[in-house]
Amino acid sequence: MKIACVGGGPAGLYFSILMKRQDPSHDITVYERNPAGSTYGWGVTYWAGLLDKLRAGDPESADAIGEASVRWTDGAAIVRDERTVHRGDEGFGIGRRRMLTLLAERAQALGVRVEFEHAISGEDAPELAGADLIVAADGVNSVLREAHGDHFGAEVTTGRNPYIWLGTTKVFDSFSFAFKETEHGWIWCYAYGFSGERSTCVVECSPETWAGLGLGTMGEADSLNLLEKLFHDLLDGHPLIGRSQADAAARWLHFRTLTNRTWHRGNLVLLGDAAHTTHYSIGAGTTLALEDALALADALREVSGAGTGAGAGRSLDEALSRYGRRRRAELLSAQSAARYSARWYENLPRYMHLEPARMFALLGQRHSPLLPYVPPQLYYRLDKAAGQLEALRRLKRWLGPRLARTVQARTSQTRTRTRTGTGA
Repeated sequence: MKIACVGGGPAGLYFSILMKRQDPSHDITVYERNPAGSTYGWGVTYWAGLLDKLRAGDPESADAIGEASVRWTDGAAIVRDERTVHRGDEGFGIGRRRMLTLLAERAQALGVRVEFEHAISGEDAPELAGADLIVAADGVNSVLREAHGDHFGAEVTTGRNPYIWLGTTKVFDSFSFAFKETEHGWIWCYAYGFSGERSTCVVECSPETWAGLGLGTMGEADSLNLLEKLFHDLLDGHPLIGRSQADAAARWLHFRTLTNRTWHRGNLVLLGDAAHTTHYSIGAGTTLALEDALALADALREVSGAGTGAGAGRSLDEALSRYGRRRRAELLSAQSAARYSARWYENLPRYMHLEPARMFALLGQRHSPLLPYVPPQLYYRLDKAAGQLEALRRLKRWLGPRLARTVQARTSQTRTRTRTGTGA
């Protein structure tokens, strides 16, 4: 097949790797509008299960990503001025630039052409002529998708809270939060390491707090200075790092949740953020995009031959339909979790009267569809009781077979002694 992938993010690059591994004769080009090594954002997060999936698809790139990642298990929070720590599952962070470099190098080593600083303006671009498959991996503002907006049925919901994506030289060894109350309301930060030198900090607040603190009218330098003062105990004197010139406006955003009714049109298929987005507070965006690439490559595995004949077209259409149905179904739980997570933060004052340890426990339960409808103190008690019951159930499941084997062994020994006349 001749494959043109528009967008050189993690999903597009990883998909090209998977397809080259399936069949080295595939003619694959990735077109990326930005220069090599140029990317937005700081670090990305993922969990251990993703590495297992990536290793099944391409062990070399999975090992390279794993070796370049940092790890943590603790979650830590500063609420007002009080610290609390909870143990959690193992998490990973890696610099977005580092991940893209590793994937680009692996793709090129397999024979994929990666064309940097090469923008594609639409489906009629000469670079796409004759392609058997066009992959739109060009992000939430996908030009290729927008050209057929009615067909794809894209719907966008804009979040209420403004947020800003920053870096810092403070290296966090746990996934860290800080919640600060100001005279204008609450403002909070998520922070995690992604290398031995840098961490990501995402700052969020309500529109009222944002306006009251003057963050909407400050330049970036003044904004960073204010945020450094607010989160001084989290940052330990380290600076925050922005993306703009010092005298430019700070890049505050409102998250856009994107869904699409269908994911392909003819030989054009959506991948990653061009197909869907999930709120950053669940830390799953990169993971879900890479899982898209795995699913699309798997669906295309059975498409026989290249070319554009009628038979090949029907096979490709079936494969792309199968991919879209599968991923839309698989994404339902993550999209639900993301919606409830965003809502939890949009209603943060509801939980801030709790003592820090309890508030942090409910932070971990923010994906629950029940939590918004149950008083926080009551939900905490119910969840704790359920956890204790579950712990007892796990102990019973673990202890039961062992007690049974012990009793059985002792009974067998007694019977043996009785038969041999050595028993009492």
